[in-house]
Amino acid sequence: MKQVITAKLRLDLTPEQKDSVRQVTLAYRDALNYTSQVAFNDNKLSQAAKLQKLVYRDIRSAFKLPAQMACNVPRQVAATYKTQWTKFKQNQQARKQGRTKKRYKGLDKPQKFVSRTCTLNYQRDYSFKTEQRVSFVTLSGRIVVGYSGYNRHLQLINNGAKIGAAKISYNRSNKTYYLLVSLEIELPQIAPETVTKVYGVDVGQRYLAVNAGIDSSSQFFSGKEIRHKANRYYKARKSLQRKGTRSAKRRLVALSGRERRFIADINHQISKKITQPNSLIGLENLTHIRERTKSKSGNKASKKQKKANRNKAKWSFAELHSLIDYKAVINSSLAVKVPAHYTSQCCPKCGYVSKENRPNKGLTFHCKCCGYKLHADLVGARNIALRTLLIRQDWMSTGSLSASPNVSDSEAKAKNLQRFLELRWSPDTSSDRAR
Repeated sequence: MKQVITAKLRLDLTPEQKDSVRQVTLAYRDALNYTSQVAFNDNKLSQAAKLQKLVYRDIRSAFKLPAQMACNVPRQVAATYKTQWTKFKQNQQARKQGRTKKRYKGLDKPQKFVSRTCTLNYQRDYSFKTEQRVSFVTLSGRIVVGYSGYNRHLQLINNGAKIGAAKISYNRSNKTYYLLVSLEIELPQIAPETVTKVYGVDVGQRYLAVNAGIDSSSQFFSGKEIRHKANRYYKARKSLQRKGTRSAKRRLVALSGRERRFIADINHQISKKITQPNSLIGLENLTHIRERTKSKSGNKASKKQKKANRNKAKWSFAELHSLIDYKAVINSSLAVKVPAHYTSQCCPKCGYVSKENRPNKGLTFHCKCCGYKLHADLVGARNIALRTLLIRQDWMSTGSLSASPNVSDSEAKAKNLQRFLELRWSPDTSSDRAR
């Protein structure tokens, strides 16, 4: 089994080297914007090979980029426009189905690249040297610089991990350049017999994550204080944007990305605590979750609803899922997706499904059939854990495991969902049995 991770290395640059890196990253950014304009003028071109033929010579002559970088620029721009076309087609389909009235505006103007960054190919644009040094190209030739980073990542680089492409990234807050290196590591195959623990993870806003084990263990990660801090960032940004002075704009630059990094840091902390060795972790399949949980927006929405919509939109649950996924693999565990249907409405004790089981979408789950009472998010996590347990049993019987068992056929989906709804939670539920 292979897993790709990114090692973040801090570059120890002299003033002269820092100026060289600054020049090449700015030239690369200017080349991206030039190529983006060419692609936009050519009917938002997203074919890398065709775009490279149009701009390669101009990039080499006007921006003085090395040959490999001049090839990377049109590939990156083409990939960006391909993503925009995908979003445009998804928007058209959603409008036809009546799921939204908004028109996608991502292709109305050329894609703009702002970040001071640069893509490097291993053994061509950069390579590692002895004594914890790295060599890479600039506009004025190659430079060799020292670097530092997370000890585990440094060990992987020195001990045979497969090294891929890298990016030079600039942090404006501390005026530091970093090298983000892609590493592919080989992991041992995981057998179902080695998976001794099964968990289900329910994500939300009041509690960012609730982790429930089949052994009745649970973990709650409250979002109250975290959401309050994120709202402070939002209010500060809104106030500065309204002010519009030069000092306010300087402050906005200092604040830019801080909220995103704060959210990423919290997701890292949560995922680290959830991923235990030798575990099978169930995650909700949140595809199209925004359409399934529609709420009022715009002028029709109240102030409270607008705030709830903002909180829902800005927290990256997909990022949390991806962090749990890759950290699970590193810890000899696996994460799988299970259907999210009715996980918050189904009673894990008797199987009764109703919206009334969760009055006013509050934090108390009260089954109208059997009277079972529990924290609503814990109920959701337990239902996910039961579905994950069933997937583990199928894995042991068939010998194959799908990381996303939700199939495309509607009849198969219904049959699969019916199996999940027949599961029951009891105090003696174990990793070998679900009644």
